[in-house]
Amino acid sequence: MGAVGTSGRTGGRRRAVPWLVLGLWIAVLAVASPFASKLGDVQRDRAVDYLPASADSTRAAEIQSRLPGGEATEMVLVYHRDAGLTAADKATAADQVATIADAHELTARPVGIPSRDGTTLMFPVASSEPGQDEEARDALVNAVRDVARGGDGLNVEVGGAGALATDAAEVYNSLDGPLLYTTAAVVALLLILIYRSPFLWLVPLAVAGMADYLSMGVAYGLNQWFGTAVSGQSSGIMTILVFGVGTDYALLLVSRYREELRRVERPYDAMAAALRGCGPAVLASSGTVAAGLLCLLAADLNSSRGMGPLGTVGVLCALAAMLTLLPALLVLLGRRVFWPLVPRHGSTPKARRSLFTAMGGSAERRPRTVLVGGAALLGALALGAFALPGPLKQEDSFTSRPDAIAAMETLAAAYPERGTQPITVIAPTDGAAAALAEVRDTRGVESAEAGRSGGGWTELTVLASAPPQSAAETATIESLRDRLDGSHVGGPSAQQLDLEDTNARDTALVVPIVLLSVLLILTALLRSLVAPLILVAAVVAVWGAALGIGGLAFGPLFGFEGTDPGLGLLSFVFLVALGVDYGIFLMHRMREESLRGAEPAEAALSALRTTGGVIASAGLVLAATFAVLTSMPMVQLVELGFVIAVGVLLDTFLVRTYLVTSASVALRRRVWWPGRLSRAPREPAAAGERETAGV
Repeated sequence: MGAVGTSGRTGGRRRAVPWLVLGLWIAVLAVASPFASKLGDVQRDRAVDYLPASADSTRAAEIQSRLPGGEATEMVLVYHRDAGLTAADKATAADQVATIADAHELTARPVGIPSRDGTTLMFPVASSEPGQDEEARDALVNAVRDVARGGDGLNVEVGGAGALATDAAEVYNSLDGPLLYTTAAVVALLLILIYRSPFLWLVPLAVAGMADYLSMGVAYGLNQWFGTAVSGQSSGIMTILVFGVGTDYALLLVSRYREELRRVERPYDAMAAALRGCGPAVLASSGTVAAGLLCLLAADLNSSRGMGPLGTVGVLCALAAMLTLLPALLVLLGRRVFWPLVPRHGSTPKARRSLFTAMGGSAERRPRTVLVGGAALLGALALGAFALPGPLKQEDSFTSRPDAIAAMETLAAAYPERGTQPITVIAPTDGAAAALAEVRDTRGVESAEAGRSGGGWTELTVLASAPPQSAAETATIESLRDRLDGSHVGGPSAQQLDLEDTNARDTALVVPIVLLSVLLILTALLRSLVAPLILVAAVVAVWGAALGIGGLAFGPLFGFEGTDPGLGLLSFVFLVALGVDYGIFLMHRMREESLRGAEPAEAALSALRTTGGVIASAGLVLAATFAVLTSMPMVQLVELGFVIAVGVLLDTFLVRTYLVTSASVALRRRVWWPGRLSRAPREPAAAGERETAGV
């Protein structure tokens, strides 16, 4: 009777635990729901939210926001007729500008500036009416656009920094729905092809959706409690990571669970065995990814620093869901969820010669040849990075052509000899007169006027004689900063200059931190120095090759005129962290085989045979999720998604399968130096004396 009672209690626990986990998740999501729905409310996509924290232009924007009326919204009304403006056109422009001036609080009465060829008339307009309220800014810009209208051959466009910010915000606000739906559709399609089941794909996809919803709630909490910046870019990347990384973990778990169902009768016991088998590797890999992303906290650029915590939140929420909620649902659904390919207890899967067995065979026969050839290929691809376009200008940052960009293009063609985008100088009020004189005396300055004053600061509006973001205008900005001691120089062009400089400094700082942190984690996990160096060298080579392919594709294929300054750093962090993620799965299995007594070459090939298919599936899913970014209307998102997707595919089908395996075969026991596995055993170890896996 005692045995029967014990069996009954055990069976009751098996039935109760999955339901308990499911109930707990329902409660957690109910608590997170009010916060998740508010994430869009705290999303900020102003220039200052992307700028370097310590930059001169950031300081100028912060002081400007404290002036009477707050941060000014700057626009340019552009009136253009190809055959030349008529008297009626000029009268229309004057009437519309007067209507706008009467209806809104402008910092000064707009004055028209005609082009030399007589085809264009521009009116710089600035208003402190919206302050820092993004919705009020967008309402102002749209109200101005409602008034400034053309017709009958007269083209009227509204450009400037404020209009560009409104157009960018509209794009970022439109990303959430399409990005989520497209990502979910891509993952669903791949899971159907991988699992070949009409039901199984729904489970990990639904779990990933719940993890994404939870991550939104946690991200909102971080913003409220710690002031973590949330931008359209960082929240979009967080969603990509939840679905991409989460699906990867699901593939590993479901694959191991399927194996255990053939050996174990009860689904609960099979899942427990699967979690014991692959859970430690998943925990280690997610910890490595999170550590790599958190290194972005060392960046000075606000957009990069904010992406670190949000990316980490996405990875950890995906991990929690895939190691708790997914197992509970699979156990509750039982074996039938795998229909029609149900793994029967005691059955043996058909033995087939896989692609990875063939690849491993070639690596075993000529490991050094494969290694040298693969390294040469990656090196040749990396040379394409020299073909990357120059820094991305504001007018080139959209894949479409919004009204603000059309206005900038019209101005660039009509006013090639002068600046059309104001430079903002914030000078101490007690020295504003001297600063104004110094500005007017600076080489490259077309005009300068004093603006608002408050809090001990005065705003000076400066127009350069050179086109925006040209080498000559950059020289003017640098001259102003050299000559104006105690003042701050801002505006769109100065912000872009600071963005490029800070990205270069951040890359030099963050890259070594990422490499060091990943090396330390891998050394502790694998108990080796050589194996971590191989993995890190491999992912760095992949990063270089992916950037090189981007250099060959961005201009000729995509037609991009520039490269986002943050592409190098962000792609490095993601590719290193995610590439090492797959390396852990392979090396962990290789170490397990070695601990069982397999010879080094045999352990490497066995690890490739057993994990190659799962890693390939996971790589395809992750690459596809990042490739979703290439359908977005922002050039920086397209470039980032393309480079990471290409890098993941290179890592999955070349580096992880061929190069790492070939290096392990060629080095043999030396791959585990200086750990115990690097030394040949004197005699077979007893089963009870074997060393446990490092992960």
